[in-house]
Amino acid sequence: MLCGDLTDFGKVEEAQVLAKELSSARKVPMVGVLGNHDYESNQAAEVRTILSEAGLNLLDGDVFEAHGVGFAGVKGFAGGFGQGLLRPFGEPAIKAFVQEAIQEALKLECALGSLRTTHRIALTHYAPIEATIVGERPEIFPYLGTSRLEDAMQHYPVHMAFHGHAHGGSLEGRTSKGTPVYNVAVPLLLRTTKQPFRIIELTQDDREAREEIGMRSRDVDPSHEGMMPA
Repeated sequence: MLCGDLTDFGKVEEAQVLAKELSSARKVPMVGVLGNHDYESNQAAEVRTILSEAGLNLLDGDVFEAHGVGFAGVKGFAGGFGQGLLRPFGEPAIKAFVQEAIQEALKLECALGSLRTTHRIALTHYAPIEATIVGERPEIFPYLGTSRLEDAMQHYPVHMAFHGHAHGGSLEGRTSKGTPVYNVAVPLLLRTTKQPFRIIELTQDDREAREEIGMRSRDVDPSHEGMMPA
């Protein structure tokens, strides 16, 4: 899984470099979302095409299934968390900002609702909870994600969620209902685990409630920097 910011400045040339690396891993199911960096040069459509042709299943309100695991993904958006959630009140610019966050959450909710797999995993770039951005400067918390994404995951419960974006945040957190959320931003992983990706394993004995899911994480030698498979 790749949780966005697949390029530095959203340039075609950068996407082509990553595509070359991904092409060698075509036998491994690959799924991802774009991040805010990938939109910087107004070439997001071209970036998406290049990476898709390399075998990466990019999600934008879409789903992907592999080995009985269903993935639903969106880029997500900013807007704050809990009582600090930005509301659509006042100037048109504020309303448009909030509407973008709402649309991203609705796309995720619809995608999750379409999955019929035993396991459901949510993949976003922006954070769905505040716990995994703790460590960043508090004044930028509202720009790192929104709990509207968490709401979508509560409506159609997931077994776990992954996001990037918060380079100075925390590795793990949980939603208000106890769902594990993992921040796999590469700078954070390198600083804390010394590896540029993380592996989470699902066992086969977790057919019951989400809280009983058996899982463990372990470090392995990286084969492609920046890849966060699950």
